[in-house]
Amino acid sequence: MILKSVALSHFRNYDDLYIEFDRGTNILYGDNAQGKTNVLESIYVSGTTKSHKGSKDRELIQFGQDEAHIRTVVEKSGLDYQIDMHLKKNKSKGIAINRMPIKKASELFGILNIVFFSPEDLNIIKNGPSERRRFLDVELCQLDKIYLYNLTKYNKVLNQRNRLLKDIHFRPELMDTLAVWDMQLIEYGKKIINTRKKFVEELNGIVYEIHKNISGNKEELVLKYEPDVLEENMEVELERCKEKDLKFGQTSVGPHRDDLCFMIKDIDVRKFGSQGQQRSCALSLKLSEIELVKKSIKETPILILDDVLSELDSNRQNFLLNSIHDIQTVITCTGLDEFVRNRFEINKIFKVVNGTVEAQNSL
Repeated sequence: MILKSVALSHFRNYDDLYIEFDRGTNILYGDNAQGKTNVLESIYVSGTTKSHKGSKDRELIQFGQDEAHIRTVVEKSGLDYQIDMHLKKNKSKGIAINRMPIKKASELFGILNIVFFSPEDLNIIKNGPSERRRFLDVELCQLDKIYLYNLTKYNKVLNQRNRLLKDIHFRPELMDTLAVWDMQLIEYGKKIINTRKKFVEELNGIVYEIHKNISGNKEELVLKYEPDVLEENMEVELERCKEKDLKFGQTSVGPHRDDLCFMIKDIDVRKFGSQGQQRSCALSLKLSEIELVKKSIKETPILILDDVLSELDSNRQNFLLNSIHDIQTVITCTGLDEFVRNRFEINKIFKVVNGTVEAQNSL
């Protein structure tokens, strides 16, 4: 899989921009707040329909404009795919693949597989469970359209159930309809739990070896999926917590409360690991993501590194740089010193200054 080009119109701080990428390593460098991350964000939106920052469509549109466009060209299995995104302030986005409009965003998934690594990801271990659930969901939605369908349905049912729980407080006669939503929540919830369980088992086999290498054979990392409720117990637990749910007006049981645990020997790295251990675990997780995508779709994903190197010590920098020689990579940074110091091969360099991007000669 190769990202060939990106064209932007009125996206963030870019009036108009066209970039052709090399099949190897691409560096975008410049001072902070010049627009480097905006380019990466546009690529991520092209692959997932959403911003990695969680920004709404209207926030992606240049100030003073009503619309923005992203056009991305991807080469996959020898074929070119043109992805067009038409972002609108007050309407749903329009998406076209090879100039053919699509009705569902799920039709896009799988064309452009991205592994995105930012400084925020280094905190995925020590932050709350919602970030670790998001990691599971983002990866699984790119790889498994059935999971995407089940997750979308589950979230809709969960929102409906929570609304009903609040309404029952004022209209007790609605109590009879709760069972309908419970049945659907259980149906989709069980499927999500089952898929996450298998995914973590598969991920475990990959992350173990990678982390062992990062730690110089000193540590053995094991991931543990922590479902809020076991698949076979979801119906019983939902019934048991009904009174509590009615009291607080929200659903207290289900995969929307799952977590992912990182264990080194008997130490829960989330709570008791050092900052170095937490960052090594996060790095291992991201590198494992690459290998899992390769294994699942028989294609190499695009790796995006958003100013991550400055957050890593030299050993972890070297390990990361040595691990990505066979994958197309787009990297942002404030300077080129770390690449010169590590004698890292760069195929294409872009200097970013206040919404303009200029290609330069390689190092």
